[in-house]
Amino acid sequence: MQLTPALARLVEELGKLPGIGEKTATRLALFILGAERTYVENLAEAIWAVKAETTQCQQCFGLAEGDLCPVCRDPKRSEESLCVVEEPADLLAVERALGYHGRYHVLHGVLVPLDGIGPDQLKIAPLMERLRRGMIREVIIATNPTVEGEATALYLAKIIKPLGIRVSRIAHGIPMGGDVEYIDSVTLSRAIEGRREM
Repeated sequence: MQLTPALARLVEELGKLPGIGEKTATRLALFILGAERTYVENLAEAIWAVKAETTQCQQCFGLAEGDLCPVCRDPKRSEESLCVVEEPADLLAVERALGYHGRYHVLHGVLVPLDGIGPDQLKIAPLMERLRRGMIREVIIATNPTVEGEATALYLAKIIKPLGIRVSRIAHGIPMGGDVEYIDSVTLSRAIEGRREM
């Protein structure tokens, strides 16, 4: 099928979204073309608004509309626990789990020296400033279980422990519903190392 120039442009732009191939981009573009005008206008407004109104929280560097994000504004959140994550998406994932009630700090990446990403390119200096204020008793490092995530976790533990703050790492292991038989050896090893007494 020959696409009109406007439709081809929309397919091209939608195809730049993560996880969207040409077929899905075409399907989405055709859906938008056939949708009610009000829906398309609302979608366009929502895209503009998220870009114009979303900022970085000045305290945790998560997503905010204004100076502070909802978590940093919430007086019910524990001031003694700080969960350090790589990206805002990781903060949202931890929040969806509903098991953590402390504060956050978003690094905006991990250490990758070969790509020129060192501590100065991440939000590590503001993290250390927060820790020196003395309210935080534990830092939970929730970086991804990748080589870079592990290196970042080790680096953070090394610079935080001298402050007398407890440093812990999220457990990595077998997911709920997973079969031990099919788990890779690294994950299985981590699960055994991270075992808890029952």
